[in-house]
Formats: sequence, C-alpha cells, structure tokens
Amino acid sequence: MINKVVADAHVAIRDIQDGMTLLLGGFGLCGIPENCIAALVKKGAKDLTCISNNAGVDDFGIGRMLQQLPGSAVFESAMSFGMIRSQKVDLTILGAMEVSENGDIANWKIPGKMVKGMGGAMDLVASAKNIIVAMQQVNKAGESKLLPLCSLPLTGVKCMRKIVTELGVYEIDQQRGAFVLLERAPGISVQQIKDATTGKLIAEGEIPEMVL
Repeated sequence: MINKVVADAHVAIRDIQDGMTLLLGGFGLCGIPENCIAALVKKGAKDLTCISNNAGVDDFGIGRMLQQLPGSAVFESAMSFGMIRSQKVDLTILGAMEVSENGDIANWKIPGKMVKGMGGAMDLVASAKNIIVAMQQVNKAGESKLLPLCSLPLTGVKCMRKIVTELGVYEIDQQRGAFVLLERAPGISVQQIKDATTGKLIAEGEIPEMVL
C-alpha cells in the first residue's frame, strides 16, 4: 500500500516567485493552507501580495509570514473577489476531486451530497494567470482521479497548468491531451504512476525523483 501522506507542499509552491500576487486560503480557519504557508516561510519568499479572507490567529496562518507596511491594505471579501476577477492574481493552488487530461478541473460538488456553494473556485480558475492543483492521485477506493474526462460537475475547462500529487508532478499538454510526468515521488516507480493514472500519461526519458 502506498503512503499518501508525503511532504509535497514544497513542491507545490516551487513556482511561486518573489513579488507575486497570491490568493491564500478559503473560508474560515479550515481554509488556511498551513503546509503551503510553512513551505513559503521556509523558502524565504519575499515581497508577496497576499489576498486572503482569513489571516489566521497567533502563529497560525498567513499572519506569521506577513509584515504590514505603510501603504498596505486590509479589506473585505468583496474587494478580494474584485482583485481575482480583474486578473490580478498571478498564481493559485487549488485542491480537486477530479482533473482531466485536457486541463479540466472538478472541485466543488459531488451530486447528491450537500454543498454550501461553489465558493471562489470558479472565479479563480477563470481569472488566475497560473493554476496549480495539489491533490491525491487516487480516491478511497483506489481509483484514479487523473482521468480522460471528469465525471463530476466542472469548475473550469482547460485551465490547469500543473498538478502535484502524492505520486508525482505533472504538466498538462493540451495539444496532445495528456498528463506529462515531470517528477516522481521518492520511492515511487513510473509503473506505479501509470497504474494510478486513467487518463493519457506521457513519461518521456528518465523521470527524476522530487527533491523535498
């Protein structure tokens, strides 16, 4: 059995560069991506503009990585959505229940189950300049969540660039309609990744292990 709990947050935030504008977290304390925030702190990321509707408490959440300077602003949720919709977010990292080989993402609803709403995910996938999905590659039944086509209601169409799972790192090649394997998790073979991927997978040459 594969251990799906791995330290992949550092891989997920690797494309975040100094000076970027980011949206961090969702609604309430449960929406704070603490592992990604800790990875950003360790990386020493600087000059970030962070949009969030929850700064956390004490030493938890984005409050511990931010310094409020003259000229900074604290504002309400409506303003943050305005910044998203006006395409001022350079990069967003989202979770997903399913992704497809052409870059579609489904992450807001399972038919028949209660859902409070779609939140801001649809705004993000329609507006952010770079979208990375951080997710587990298989569900509880061991079935792949990297699919030819999503079976769940879509959040966005042909919008993703990169996916990070407990098994590997992938880019979407929309021309070939495929997941392109870039890196594999330590101790994970390419064959294990193939077995856990239902969508079209391209693994060219020697695939290096992730550096965690």
